[in-house]
Amino acid sequence: MQAAFGTVLWIVCAVGIVCALAALVTSRQTWDEYGKSRLLLDRELAGAPRPGSASALVERDTEIRQMLEARNARRLRRGQPPLDVELELRRLTAPQIDSELRAEIRDLVVARNHRRARQGKPPLDVEREVERQIADLSGL
Repeated sequence: MQAAFGTVLWIVCAVGIVCALAALVTSRQTWDEYGKSRLLLDRELAGAPRPGSASALVERDTEIRQMLEARNARRLRRGQPPLDVELELRRLTAPQIDSELRAEIRDLVVARNHRRARQGKPPLDVEREVERQIADLSGL
């Protein structure tokens, strides 16, 4: 009985490998399509825009604007005044300027002043230039 167990085990493994190879050869699914199913979002199947691209930013802004308009509708139903959607959108999508980023911008302005001094140009006002750079980053 024990000798037959080894033989049966090898036969079952061989049949399993043959069936697996047959299923692999006869399936029409390529490795590129493997895993794409209803578990994925539609935009993942359709090829969503690359993160950071212009179309991705427009899509993000559109979705944020829709959520803000829905929030305004809820505020109106509660009797509260609505918020300015465009102002709130600018506030939400503006880059966050923390102290480390401010220090890095300041270092860049100081380095620019050193280059300007070597070129014989007058130096920039550091604080005003830092605020200008931050305003450019914020889109204000």
